[in-house]
Parts: sequence; C-alpha cells; structure tokens
Amino acid sequence: MKRKIYQQLIDWKLVSNGKSALLIEGARRIGKSYIVEQFAKQEYKSYVLIDFNNVKTEIKNLFLNYLTDLDTLFQLLSLHTNVQLYPRESVIIFDEVQQFPPARAAIKYLVADGRYDYIETGSLISIKKNVKNIVIPSEEQHLSMYPMDFEEFLWAMGEHALSNYIRECFTKRQPVGTLHRKTMELFRLYLIIGGMPQAVSTYIGTHDFRQVESVKQAILQLYRSDIHKYATGSETKAAAVFEAIPSQLQLHENRFVLTDLEPTARYRNYESAFFWLSDSRIVNIAYNTFAPTIGLNMNTERCTLRCYMADTGLLVSLAFSERGQMPAEVYERLLHDKLEVNLGMVMENVVAQMLAAAGNRLFFYNHVDRDDASNDMEIDFLITKSHITSRKNISPIEVKSSTHFTTTSLNKCMNKFSQTIGGAFVLHTNDVKIEGDISYLPLYMAGLL
Repeated sequence: MKRKIYQQLIDWKLVSNGKSALLIEGARRIGKSYIVEQFAKQEYKSYVLIDFNNVKTEIKNLFLNYLTDLDTLFQLLSLHTNVQLYPRESVIIFDEVQQFPPARAAIKYLVADGRYDYIETGSLISIKKNVKNIVIPSEEQHLSMYPMDFEEFLWAMGEHALSNYIRECFTKRQPVGTLHRKTMELFRLYLIIGGMPQAVSTYIGTHDFRQVESVKQAILQLYRSDIHKYATGSETKAAAVFEAIPSQLQLHENRFVLTDLEPTARYRNYESAFFWLSDSRIVNIAYNTFAPTIGLNMNTERCTLRCYMADTGLLVSLAFSERGQMPAEVYERLLHDKLEVNLGMVMENVVAQMLAAAGNRLFFYNHVDRDDASNDMEIDFLITKSHITSRKNISPIEVKSSTHFTTTSLNKCMNKFSQTIGGAFVLHTNDVKIEGDISYLPLYMAGLL
C-alpha cells in the first residue's frame, strides 16, 4: 500500500547521507515494519532486517560484545543473516527496537562508523522499561507514523484520480460537484473500516465486513494486552480510560469527565494513564487552550482534555461491539446512514485523527462565562498556520455531522479574537462553500488543512 511516509524516508536518506539514524514511532499494527522493508528493498542494494520480537540470541550478543570491534560485528551479522553488506549502499533495520534497548544505544557508535544506514521502528519507545540503563542516542532523527488517512485509503481503493481531484478542489476552494456524493460514500466506508492497513487490506481482498471486524477486534485486544503488560502502575486506570472513550465522546462534554469512571477521581491520579495511552499512540489527546493565539501550547489547561481513538475504525468497533464483535449488519447500516445513532462523536474523532496525521497538535477552545451565558463558546479544534505571519495565525475548526447546524460559537470566537484568528473552517457533510472568512469544507478534506 502506498503511504505518504515513504517520501519522508527518501528525504531522510538524501539529506542525512548516513549522518543520522531514523527512528519511526507509532502505534502497533499501523504498517511501520512493512513500509520500511519496502523502502529498503527499493532504495538500497541490500538490507538486513532484525526483528527484535523474534531474533536469535547470537545476533543480540553481537551488540553486547562487539561495539568496539565493528568490523567483526558486521562480518558476523552478514554471516548470520546471509546478506552481503555494501558500504553506503546497505541499510540495517532494527524492527521493534524497544524490545532490545542495547541495540538502540548502539546507534551512537554505528552512525559514527558511517558505513551503513540505520532505521529503527518501535512502539512504546519512551516508557521507562524501554529506556532503562541506556543513553538515548542524539544521532536519532524521529518520525511519527499514523494509521492511513483518507487520502491513503483512496489510493488503496484505486481512486488516485479522485484523490488528486479532491486536493485540487481544496486548493482552489471550489466545489467537488457531481463527485461529492461518491466521495462521501467512500468516506463513510473509511469511517467504519478505519486506517489500520490490515483492516483495509482485508476489506479490499474480501469485501467481507465480518473478516474486517475480526481484524479490528484482534488489534483492540492487542492494545488491551499492552495496557496491562506495559502501563506499569497505571494499568487499571489506563484500561478504564481506554474503554470509556466512546461513551465520553458521545456525551459531547467539553472535556473528559473523570468522575464518570469513579466519583472521587482527579486528574492528578489519572495523568500517568493519559500520558501512557498518548505515548503508546493508541489515542490522540486534545488540550483546552484559554487563549487562541500563537503559542497554543503555552496557553493550555493540561487537566482539561479530550481523548480520541487514534483510529476511527477501531473506535467504531469499540463502541458497537456489545458482544465482543460488531455485527456485519451494523456495518451496513452505518455505511448507508440508517443506524439510529448520533455519529457526531465518530466525525469529531476522524477529524482529530486526520489533523494529527497531517502534523497538527490538537487543541480546542472552551470558554464558560459564569455571569453571562451568551459569552459561552466552544470550538472543536484550533490549528496554527503552517507559515507564521505577523498576525492572524490561528484557524478555528468546527465539526458538523448533520446538514442543519449553526455557527454561533464560531462567530463569537472570530469577533472576540479578530486580531489573532485568520480564516475559519466548518467541516460538514456538504460540498465546498465560501462565506466571508469561513470556508465550509467536506469532512473528507480535514487531512488537507
């Protein structure tokens, strides 16, 4: 499957030229290993792939015993893997490097040697267990990877021309026209399947929602197991937050309500649970900002947050699988918009997912005036322009899941912060429309912002 990160891998290879290793971080099962191996096959003369989930002790010992004798290390590595290594034409891949921290620590010496390129992939990279007793190499260049966004989903479905046309319409701010309905149908399919490559591949190969659901349930179970295995000291709380995400989003509250989990819950008691879930890339966290101005991260209320699933397809399965499996009939009803349920939480989650994949940190704005309710405002997301200017660098985003809606909060926010807010966006189910400083865009264009 074609992934956008491939071009970033090429850019790293050209710019780094062996001066840094590349560490690709991301949640489990998003395709890190696959895309890196495809890159190695196509861009190098040879490659060695070391999967630290399943590697011989002899190979592990090479990094423990021969760091001061790299000639011997490379010779033995080549013999053990039966791969000929070529200076500046071979790459060595440390897959799931968090499973063997000494290999990650060795990057400092391997990069300094300069003979080969190095790519590391991993999940849960920074949890204490995986960095204990090692010095984190400064020679690492980090790259984040996410589940497939809608554009990548279109590529997988063979809709390259449609993808290019949507991007052109976004750039020109022109209506998609007769293709809007088809695109929305594909977008709804993306919502329920999600962006986990195995789920997408299963659908393309079978068109069987039951098999897709089995794949997603296996991934959810893997995440649950990771929580109980690795979220040391926060297992119970992290598991409670994870399972509560659908109900919390459905409430449309301005924050994650911890007292729904336990009456005496406080953020300080759950902070490590949220951090672990975010660090594992299982969730995307959005923080409330009290001033929608440049430097959003400086104006955040860390204890007021919203928690989204990193993949919306997994959210749908988590929300609707009452007996451990979401029925295929529910897939069909969701696909044709015939399920009697408010899908606002799903739409908001997929926007969060696509904004994060596009490189945006997630912030929202919620203001409650205790003296005058007419001053209350709630903005779903705030993003910063990619190119900072002298003023008007913040864009508010409202997500609308129905065809009938108002923009009261958005209008009040734009009026109050007219000096700092530039163009605003409303993401909805209809086609492109421009009214003043507000761009009304189809939900499927969220990843282009």
